Amino acid sequence: MLQTAASSVAPVPVERDRPPLHSQANPRLRVQQAAGSTKRRHFYRALRRIAVLCAVDASLLFAARSLLLWARDRGASMAGTVFPPGFMGGWASVAAVLVGLAFVGAYASEERWAYPATVFKGVALGVGLPMWQSLEALGIPWTVVRWGLFTLALAAILGGVRAALRVAVLRWPLGRGASGDRVIFVGDPRARSDLKAARTVLQRPGMHSLGWLSEEGGAGDYLGHPSAVWEVLCERGTDTVVLCGNLSAALFDTVVEAAAVAGCRVLAVRDRGTLMASQPRALNGGRMRMLELTFPASRAGQDVVKRAFDATAAAALLLLLSPLLIALGLWIKLDSRGPVLFVQERVGRAGRAFRMLKFRTMRNGADAEKLDLAHLNHTGDPRLFKIPNDPRVTRAGLVLRRWSLDELPQLINVVRGDMSLVGPRPFFESDLAAYDDRHFLRLAVKPGVTGLWQVKGRSSIVDFEEVFRLDRKYIENWSLGLDLKILLATLPAVLRRTGAY
Repeated sequence: MLQTAASSVAPVPVERDRPPLHSQANPRLRVQQAAGSTKRRHFYRALRRIAVLCAVDASLLFAARSLLLWARDRGASMAGTVFPPGFMGGWASVAAVLVGLAFVGAYASEERWAYPATVFKGVALGVGLPMWQSLEALGIPWTVVRWGLFTLALAAILGGVRAALRVAVLRWPLGRGASGDRVIFVGDPRARSDLKAARTVLQRPGMHSLGWLSEEGGAGDYLGHPSAVWEVLCERGTDTVVLCGNLSAALFDTVVEAAAVAGCRVLAVRDRGTLMASQPRALNGGRMRMLELTFPASRAGQDVVKRAFDATAAAALLLLLSPLLIALGLWIKLDSRGPVLFVQERVGRAGRAFRMLKFRTMRNGADAEKLDLAHLNHTGDPRLFKIPNDPRVTRAGLVLRRWSLDELPQLINVVRGDMSLVGPRPFFESDLAAYDDRHFLRLAVKPGVTGLWQVKGRSSIVDFEEVFRLDRKYIENWSLGLDLKILLATLPAVLRRTGAY
């Protein structure tokens, strides 16, 4: 049986900001609260790998350049003829090779960084970049000869050193204990194929087992039934979940969703189950091909990209729209008594409460009247409280709502980090009581100023299940391109004014 490290692994500490809501009541929120720590661990490991490989590659490239200079200075005719002065000199040539290696995935995860073919393609691309300028002067034959010889020489050096590094890492693996990859396997540990898949994964550097989720039970390192994956992830500092065996479609979806929301890497044997809406990619598993099923929105690197884009774009929009914001604030103040901004507590990522900002569009104290007007809610669902011709709306508020201008102060929430430009709309804490377990997936990402719901019809969509379907679609298919597409579609949706009141 595989050795387990479950007894020595402490639960991952929960990120602290404001006290999370219902953190003890719902394991899905507890998993989301721990996801940041898990994703940071993956991210820091990737940074360490990239930094080490870049340092090794740059050192070898400069050493190769120094050797070439030494050979030319010694009067080596072959070196001087094939590689004349000025050839592959300085930082630009070294940077070109590093860019070529990065482009072909020579710094990627798993063992791709040690593949000879990957190294060769990266070096070939990087060496070829600065050689374009010599085509006209030297002609194609001499340029191809120089490119081929230098590519072979550098690829042999870099590939040889990387192969040696891989052997060293496999023989003397670092990252055991708290800093290693902690893996939960899903399947039957008594089945030969499942056990083979698990052993293949554990052959990778830094991997060790926390135990098995199994429908069969009975194993010495049995953690529970796959349906209990949310509870198990709450209790274990899990980094990776590996699907080894066959599961029903419902259980497969549950495990993949839970692991992805927790920030774990999700690996599956290629011929196992359905691939949901996640974006699979082939990985090398030694003697076995596997797929990574992690949602793009659950990767730490994607978080960094999304946060950088949000902060930059929101700050630029605030600066650009500042005259309009000041004018709207003055209009609201002159139109009715009360503050310019309406501050309301909403639920954000992982159930954390934050203070959402909007321009005030109702008379002062209108929020206290909500219970008395509940019978006018045309959706029939308290989670989607919408009243056409709401009597509490002021004259200025009617225009602000019609053109969605009341949402502009949420750009401040985006700069603060409470919200994103694009994402599910934030709901109230009281709404969580009506959530089914699957609805908590929409809290796995930051809420957004706009989203698929807004561009598809805003308040004209009155079915909460349809809202959830759109939110889930966004989470499972997130990309920076999708965010840009939604942002570009937001203005036409506002101008159409469909469902705006």
